[in-house]
Amino acid sequence: MADFADRWGFAQDKFWLRGERPAETVEWNEELLRWEVFGYAEVNEALSNNDAYSADSGKLFGLDEETLKYFDGDLAQMTGPEHANIRKQVSHAFSPRFIEHLESRVLELSNHHADKVANMGRFNLLSDFVDEVAGIVFSELLGIPADDRTMFKVVDQNMDQQAQMTLVDQGSEDGYFEKLTKPLEPLREMLGKHVDAKTKDPKDDLISLLSQVKKLDGTPMTRDQIINFIIGILGAGHLATPLLCANTMLCLESFPEQYELVKADHSLIPGMLEESMRFLTPGAASYRATIQDVELGGKKIAKDQLLRVFLGAANRDPRQFTNPDDFDITRAPNPHLGFGRGAHYCVGGQMVRVETRIVFEVLFNRFPKLRVDTDIPPLFFNSPDFTGVRSGGMWVRID
Repeated sequence: MADFADRWGFAQDKFWLRGERPAETVEWNEELLRWEVFGYAEVNEALSNNDAYSADSGKLFGLDEETLKYFDGDLAQMTGPEHANIRKQVSHAFSPRFIEHLESRVLELSNHHADKVANMGRFNLLSDFVDEVAGIVFSELLGIPADDRTMFKVVDQNMDQQAQMTLVDQGSEDGYFEKLTKPLEPLREMLGKHVDAKTKDPKDDLISLLSQVKKLDGTPMTRDQIINFIIGILGAGHLATPLLCANTMLCLESFPEQYELVKADHSLIPGMLEESMRFLTPGAASYRATIQDVELGGKKIAKDQLLRVFLGAANRDPRQFTNPDDFDITRAPNPHLGFGRGAHYCVGGQMVRVETRIVFEVLFNRFPKLRVDTDIPPLFFNSPDFTGVRSGGMWVRID
């Protein structure tokens, strides 16, 4: 498996891509003052047990009010009854009617952009195609002009940093949370204008829905909470689709026998995408905080400890997956953790599945010789919490 990781130039910290296994499923990292969780069962427990673990890991950092305003309302950080309440109301935006519309719209946009690149011979899979499709669809979901989707790219800056959550040097002026929030100001300003407009004159879109959501105390979400919610789901609603598409192409290029299978039978596309999420998990790691004393992987962990849960490593756990380092598009069952697990399971997971499935159906139908242009190395996000090609970072050939 080192051949796969070294061929494409994945960072050394993505050890699971080289078939390496930690000595233990849960380890204490003295340098970074956090617990690191690698095993499938252990990661699943940390993600699923809301009585013992909290997604609001930021609570361990004693953030000031100014910093907290950037996270209040973020679905990924919410916990407890309020999280369930807001998630239930927002789920109406992803109704069967929306999914049906999504399928037709993604098909239309994919064919349109396939027409634009059909005579190029070589094009950038992300910036010329997938980014455009996913960006337009997400803009329409929000109810904002498609041209404003260019502002989504500021989120890429966060994924291109080496920053990771650690209790070392907490509270510093250039810490983890500050690095996450500073690049987002232009995006927040743009979204804020749309929130103001939709609050005054609601339409049939997600921002309008958010402006009408009621918290448990009966009050509406604040302007900052709505903005934070939108930014929080931007990864699932827009960035996840390009990441999964590019990662899948790397897998198909590396395992040509699997590529031949799916090209011959497009009904295997959904299974291909699930296996790509397992084998080359885009969201490589997440964080949790213990809210009581726990025992995990045979280790006793006290309350108020920071955990980094390695979804990518868990998806290669041989205790859960037979031959975990094989890329097998027919793998079934495939209970990967690529979209998370439990109460914080990715709210946009179905949207990502629909978009990526249709994108590949169009690509395979229109370009039977589609392949990675190996003369131009892919460019990856630098964040240790993500594994994937950044925008503009993958070229493909169709001639």
